[in-house]
Amino acid sequence: MSDLAAFQDRLGCKFRDENLLRLALTHPSIAHESGLATAHNQRLEFLGDAVLQLILTQKLYEQFPGSDEGLFTKARSKLVNRRALAEHARAINLGAHLILAPGEESSGGREKPSVLADAFEAVLGAIYLDGGFAAAREFVAREFSTALAVVDDAPAITNPKGELQERLQSGSGQAPVYELVSATGPDHARSFECRVLHAGAELARGTGPSKKDAETAAALAALERLRGGK
Repeated sequence: MSDLAAFQDRLGCKFRDENLLRLALTHPSIAHESGLATAHNQRLEFLGDAVLQLILTQKLYEQFPGSDEGLFTKARSKLVNRRALAEHARAINLGAHLILAPGEESSGGREKPSVLADAFEAVLGAIYLDGGFAAAREFVAREFSTALAVVDDAPAITNPKGELQERLQSGSGQAPVYELVSATGPDHARSFECRVLHAGAELARGTGPSKKDAETAAALAALERLRGGK
């Protein structure tokens, strides 16, 4: 069995046109280092990126019927970032099958996250062209089954104040306002309470060891309240 045949077995896809798969595995360095107009995988990468975005968006849409586009955007970004795609590429041993120019080979191209991520998208683009949307969807479903299973319908909020401002301004154009309610305790153990208001109405309150922490807690509480529709 040839390497390409074994790789197709790992992909779970039997190509009718193996040239598409070879093209997906051909790194741009082949053209750049030779100075010749040699076909490479960048066009397929562009196509595969679009196909992947569509399939994962549909998967998330089906998986979380009660969620809005904010969840889809954040969850999808986590699923398709360069590091995540490189890990998927490593899982199918994609690096071993890449067609690289000598310079790229000697610089460790087979292990570069950017190279692996781009090639993974290119392979998906090739699967789509060769087998259609159904084949591409089946491939993504297999390769992303674990990642999709652990996606939470309430992803971690890393910047509560920023997310609250974005959410409120997108609907009304008005930014939230924070007010200090109280500061109590001795200097070495102060406790601050802040509230966050929008259009003059209080959304939530929060406490913390600093004014900044209290504002962050208030923003987080407001987001949880808005998310729950309370």
